[in-house]
Amino acid sequence: MPSPANSASTTQRIRQALENAILKGEHRPGARLDPEALARQFACSRTPIRDVLQQLEASGLVQVQPKRGTFVTEWSFEELAERFEMMAEVEASCARLAARRITEPELKAFTAAHEACRKAARSGDAEAYYQANTDFHCCLYTATHNSFLRDEALRLHRMLQPYRRLQLRGRNRIANSLSEHEAILDAVRRGDAEGAGQATYAHILVQGDRFHDLIAAVRSAAADA
Repeated sequence: MPSPANSASTTQRIRQALENAILKGEHRPGARLDPEALARQFACSRTPIRDVLQQLEASGLVQVQPKRGTFVTEWSFEELAERFEMMAEVEASCARLAARRITEPELKAFTAAHEACRKAARSGDAEAYYQANTDFHCCLYTATHNSFLRDEALRLHRMLQPYRRLQLRGRNRIANSLSEHEAILDAVRRGDAEGAGQATYAHILVQGDRFHDLIAAVRSAAADA
């Protein structure tokens, strides 16, 4: 009989692997997750799979539909717009605090993440850009020195990550994102809290043409699935 520690380790390993697969787009929004297939994939019983799916449901990445199964979370376009609006408000708050509180080592890490984004954008590597982009935003959250806000920003970031990845499919989106990062970094470096907040809000908020581009990317991903 496996020990509680080993069971916890197995659950943690499976959760990390499945979460990464969802965030990388290997399981598209709306896709059904088959517990039996997952148990075979991870060579385990159904118990840790059930525990992992419950944890991912609590984080917002999956939804359990009675008598139908468990699905990667898929929102209506209205729900998606609402969540990006909330994410914009939260990240703007992070940027304002970061501009006032960031330390020199944190600013160095923030700058390095931006340079990694620049390098990926120059090479046209969308996947590398996405990873560097995640690091850039996480640096912003850490620099708030507010653990509650940081954790909430991370939760929302993970929730929207599959859609934020799809955004990069839009024409010129990577180049525009990099330019927006530059404005955020410059404001934080100057200690301009309001400027950092405004630049970050504009970077995250999805509206107008950007919203229509995102919807087109979501539809394209659904058609490819």
